[in-house]
Amino acid sequence: MMTLAAEIDKNGTSPEKLLAPVLSAFWDQPESWTLDTYRRHEGYEGLRKALAMSPDDLIAYVKDSGLRGRGGAGFPTGMKWQFIPQGDGKPHYLVVNADESEPGTCKDIPLLFANPHSLIEGIVIACYAIRSSHAFIYLRGEVVPVLRRLHEAVREAYEAGYLGTNIMGSGLDLELTVHAGAGAYICGEETALLDSLEGRRGQPRLRPPFPAVAGLYACPTVVNNVESIASVPAILNKGKDWFKSMGSEKSPGFTLYSLSGHVSGPGQYEAPLGITLRQLLDMSGGMRPGHRLKFWTPGGSSTPMFTEEHLDVPLDYEGVGAAGSMLGTKALQCFDETTCVVRAVTRWTEFYAHESCGKCTPCREGTYWLVQLLRDIEAGKGQMSDLDKLNDIADNINGKSFCALGDGAASPIFSSLKYFRDEYEQHITGKGCPFDPARSTVWADDKNASQGVNA
Repeated sequence: MMTLAAEIDKNGTSPEKLLAPVLSAFWDQPESWTLDTYRRHEGYEGLRKALAMSPDDLIAYVKDSGLRGRGGAGFPTGMKWQFIPQGDGKPHYLVVNADESEPGTCKDIPLLFANPHSLIEGIVIACYAIRSSHAFIYLRGEVVPVLRRLHEAVREAYEAGYLGTNIMGSGLDLELTVHAGAGAYICGEETALLDSLEGRRGQPRLRPPFPAVAGLYACPTVVNNVESIASVPAILNKGKDWFKSMGSEKSPGFTLYSLSGHVSGPGQYEAPLGITLRQLLDMSGGMRPGHRLKFWTPGGSSTPMFTEEHLDVPLDYEGVGAAGSMLGTKALQCFDETTCVVRAVTRWTEFYAHESCGKCTPCREGTYWLVQLLRDIEAGKGQMSDLDKLNDIADNINGKSFCALGDGAASPIFSSLKYFRDEYEQHITGKGCPFDPARSTVWADDKNASQGVNA
């Protein structure tokens, strides 16, 4: 893919032209979260067009648009809706996964805070398509300001006739329930989320049966990410061809990239799929002054890390996958040369060990022992044989745990050993962390660098 600088030289295009503000188009306006503001920006026009179609045609339309799940796996949204059996005599449910808990990921929460009606409109459209009369939003319980704003948006939608009975005269009845979780990372896994929503301990279910057959209350259920559902109204309003004009052939459309870490301009950047980190850094002012990129994550801490050599990898599902990682939640955490890789991986692994639900042995035991080894290595108490142990334990977790949490814990281990094995060895041979301010020259030019490592 052509770099941003080359594209500017060739086309005279400013960096901002590469962005595609749709979901975030009016986040900076006063009271962006209100129904009045949303209506001024063609709010609920997509719903009007959707209700003029048959449910089957609507599913086919979303499927043909190429919209893929924005929560991590990238599964086609329309295909997921199509899996719901029809004429089965059972209630159908839509559950929106708003339990955003991945370290480094911050896109669904800002979206809900600034533009909740895009999600509500998308929910009504999706429920009409799958013939559902009850939808749920499972929100991470700690974000109380978002919970309050979401409740107010739902109230406005009921009052305006976008929720409730006979929506917009279509005959569609829909009840929407907002449920606050209790703060468990495992509940981001869709079947653990369903168990939690039913009042049980959040643990992954054995599949099959899949949620499309036996989900919430043992009925056919679609579980979608916030951004996936919130993207649907724009597709209906502006057309599937408009949506497919952005991004790449297999990964069309716009999406939110969360840029964070040691960068000059952290924040949300809404752009077509396939943009590169180099382009996003050029737009955001690059790394913090006087520092260079050392490693970064393309989709949160559970995805294999990348290095400076991957700056021009297209940030779409195929491009990132071909380079050896996953697009995931598009959480671009950037770390500069003052960061200790061992320290960063240890903190991530401590998180996964703490959040493991304990249901399966590979994850429950494996993450515990990964933490013990990593802590010893970071403190200078490790041995060279520990590196092979790390790799072996991660291999016994990867692909063998009950859900993807184990795979996410193994990914930073594999990738950091691949790209930074020498740094692990320095901790062992040097009997401590070479990035320790008390014993390293790495910090000499930046008195505040220790704050960056701890960030």
